[in-house]
Amino acid sequence: MVTTGTKEWASSNVNCVDGCVHDCKYCYARKMAIRFKRKTAENWKVMLVRQHDVDHDYRRRDGRIMFPTSHDLIPTDPSFPACMTVLGKLLKSGNEVLVTTKPHLKAIEHICKNFEQFKGQIQFRFTITSMNDATLHHWEPGAPTFMERFQAAQHAFRLGFKTSISIEPILDTCLEDLLNLYGAVSRVSTESVWLGLMNYVRGGAALAPAEIYRAFKHRDGLVRFKDSIRNALEVA
Repeated sequence: MVTTGTKEWASSNVNCVDGCVHDCKYCYARKMAIRFKRKTAENWKVMLVRQHDVDHDYRRRDGRIMFPTSHDLIPTDPSFPACMTVLGKLLKSGNEVLVTTKPHLKAIEHICKNFEQFKGQIQFRFTITSMNDATLHHWEPGAPTFMERFQAAQHAFRLGFKTSISIEPILDTCLEDLLNLYGAVSRVSTESVWLGLMNYVRGGAALAPAEIYRAFKHRDGLVRFKDSIRNALEVA
């Protein structure tokens, strides 16, 4: 059995907001918040800052920190300054931060400009799950289009930041579409492109783990298979 969840990418994680305007149908944080009545399906899209997490004195931790994991960085939302405050505290304390996001171009431009001095401590992991905007809108109704996400990744890549891509969950139901997506996003990744299945939701992508693995196992040095694929196939 391999390491799963956020531990597969980082030693710990930090969040400072409840809710997310992206409102992704497969989101585990959304599912848990609704299940335990912390949020409803209607008000999940309202992002509420947890001020105690913003005010927290973040110190240096062992290992990489993933930020955020249960919400996103929305430049037009009132929560954005709080998110940038937390990111700044993490970096100024000497932490290595994996910034995980379905990227809005303005948010990435802001981070690249205002945290350029911490470039060596930042790695972006951009979630880009399809090139088809209709597919994206169905599963991730409040998230950016493919082109905006690609341009955001391209921006960070061109400025010399460490970049990686998460195609998780795989939303395309046609292998050719997935291969085309990989071909596009691999050009703006300095480190890795992760492939993973949809969890927690029935009726997701129709591509089988074995089909995905056969298509990508010898692709190039960027490909990484998430635990959802490796566990299904019992591969290392």
